[in-house]
This record gives sequence, C-alpha cells and structure tokens, in this order.
Amino acid sequence: MPTSAPAALADVTASDSTLRRFLHGLPGVDAVGLEARAASLGTRSIKTTAKAYAIDLAISMVDLTTLEGADTPGKVRALGAKAVLPDPTDRTAPTTAAVCVYPDMVAVAKEAVAGSGVLVASVATAFPAGRAALDVKLADVRDAVAAGADEIDMVIDRGAFLAGHYMKVYDEIVAVKEASGAARLKVIFETGELSTYDNIRRASWLAMLAGADFIKTSTGKVAVNATPANTLLMLEAVRDFRAQTGVQVGVKPAGGIRTTKDAVKFLVLVNETAGEDWLDNHWFRFGASSLLNDLLMQRQKLATGRYSGPDYVTVD
Repeated sequence: MPTSAPAALADVTASDSTLRRFLHGLPGVDAVGLEARAASLGTRSIKTTAKAYAIDLAISMVDLTTLEGADTPGKVRALGAKAVLPDPTDRTAPTTAAVCVYPDMVAVAKEAVAGSGVLVASVATAFPAGRAALDVKLADVRDAVAAGADEIDMVIDRGAFLAGHYMKVYDEIVAVKEASGAARLKVIFETGELSTYDNIRRASWLAMLAGADFIKTSTGKVAVNATPANTLLMLEAVRDFRAQTGVQVGVKPAGGIRTTKDAVKFLVLVNETAGEDWLDNHWFRFGASSLLNDLLMQRQKLATGRYSGPDYVTVD
C-alpha cells in the first residue's frame, strides 16, 4: 500500500490549501438519507444456510480485543487461545482474524497464537486519546512492531482534525505508516467525537490519501462507537476511493457490536455498499470482545437445534 496519496490524487496533498479544498469539496452527506438506507438494509432477513455462512464469516472477521488497564499476561494468553480455538467443543469453527492488545502485550499475544494464522494487532499512538508528541507516538508504533505486531491501530489527532489542521493529521498518518513497516495500518477516527457525517467522510478520504490500509470507526472508549450509518458512510468512501484510484482499503467498525444480529446487519451493509470484494477478513473486521460469544452460541444453536446459553462459552 502507498505511504502517500495515489498518483491519481497526488496533487490533492501538495499543500494544506489544496488538501482543504479537496476535503471540503467532497459531496455533503444527506444525513436523513444515510440513516434511512442503513436502517432499511438492517431489516434484511438471512436464514438457514446463508445464516450459517454469515456466522462463520463474522467469526473469521473478529479482532478479539482486550484493551484494559487491568490486562495481564494470563488474560492475553487466554484471549489468544480463544482466538485460535473459539469453540473447544467444535474444531470446525473458524479462527478469528486477530487479537488486539496494547503494545506491551504484543509479545505475549504473538506467542499465544504462534503457528495458527491468527494475527496480532496493537493499538498505538497514545491510544485512545492520541494526545502525545509525534516522536512519542512513533516510538509507541516501533515498539509494537519490534515485538511482532502484524497490524497497527492508530488514532488520529481529533483536536487537530476538528481545528481544520488537515495536513498535520495527514503527515502524522504518513509518518506512522512508515514506522509501521510491513505491518498493516488501521486508522481510527473516533467517529463519536467528529460530530458530523461530513467530518467522517472527510476523515475517511484523508486517511486513505495518507496510505491507510484500513479505516476504523472507533476506539470503543467513548459513548458513541460503530453504528450502521457511520459504517455505511465509510464503506461508500472506500468504494469510491477504489473507483478513483484503484487502491482498495479495508473498513473496521469497532465498539458496541455485541450480537449475531448486529454482525449480520453489518455484513449486509458491506455486501450491498462496497460489494463482495470486501466480504473477506483481509478487508473487513469487527473490533469486538463480547460479539464472539454470541456468534458461537448462535452457531451451536444452528448445529444442534438447542440454545446453549452463556455458561457454555468462555467469559473474556
């Protein structure tokens, strides 16, 4: 993936004024229309074979996450074991896409999932607030990569973005992308703090211009996290970005997605908005912790006809 704007849009990032002109020239978002379409797609009903496929696909898209001050090596090892073997009673259940931890837990997570194909993602850049000097943020990223992180989830400087300092945010993403090396970069907007759908659209294009491999809704640490509407808007952005540049970028809704019904709604959004090319864990992820348990319980119900309940899955 590029570390700067694709050639088709290179002139957009030539200066702060050209970047501002481009971002503010993007079409305004029809909030009512966006929310109505998201709600309409959320009513689609998926049954039997299609539901079983959707559940397994959703499991394979989960970034199983623990981002707490009380995280311990033991908890991270248990999380890694669950990512590798989500349902010990049924080895046909797919592994999750990744485990997501703080930088100081990357080495523990890496050991826990070794040889499984499960990736290790690490939040960085002074997560979740992003309030630190750039050299501190880059050191955070380099530490995570040195410990073995396959993916970096960075937070943008929302204060700079909301103040209109778009080139500062762009330059930070470019610098983090470079520091990430071979690790894929997910750029977190914290959509609940961006106030408007227009800002979410601008942040999406800004991050993609700077070389993001994924755009991500939220940290999960604020009141409003992933919603069908903000995820739909980001899916439209990645679709339109690929149409204009040929570069495909992933999407990761995170925070507040807890049930199988929720996950299926988001998969419908992906299919109907971006298309089948994004229905793969290389291009779409769920940032979640409790979601996996509900997916597993629904999977067991489809297989046995009985709802096992939460006592039959591990508590994270």
